[in-house]
Amino acid sequence: MLDGQQLPFVDKALRGIVMTNVLHHLPRSRSFFSEAARCVRPGGVIVMIEPWVTSWSRVVYSHLHHEPFDPESPVWEFPRTGPLSGANGALPWIVFGRDRKQFEGDFPEWEVRTVRPFMPVRYLISGGLSLRSLMPGWSFGFWRVCENALGPLRSKCGMFALIVLERVVASPLCRVSV
Repeated sequence: MLDGQQLPFVDKALRGIVMTNVLHHLPRSRSFFSEAARCVRPGGVIVMIEPWVTSWSRVVYSHLHHEPFDPESPVWEFPRTGPLSGANGALPWIVFGRDRKQFEGDFPEWEVRTVRPFMPVRYLISGGLSLRSLMPGWSFGFWRVCENALGPLRSKCGMFALIVLERVVASPLCRVSV
């Protein structure tokens, strides 16, 4: 198992880090961003797909999902309760939505390139939350069309977001201690 808060790589060894549903399980996300800045070379990226907060996702994550979801949390941390068992599903939105200016000030070595919410209709009906598929395989194309049609509403009904950060060279004088 890899600890995202103490990455086992030498400085500037990585061109990128790709994560799906990981950030919201890191109890000390600030430590991860610092470690990733050490390990990812300038021009490299972090690409994440993470839960996102919208009117629709608040309903789904609060009532139909088993992981903690607290968009009102004043902090970016939560207690570690074991491997992948602690979480705040709202953490990506807290960091890159609500507190984005704070992130940019605290981590000038990361430039936020993309934050794009999307609505994973196929994820929901294929059993993403309940592990019981409501979608027969032959209907995949139909559901893809439905999902694409919701594109203009993604900021209001998206459940996940694609988040892309690029590692830039930051002046050490800009660094804020945490």
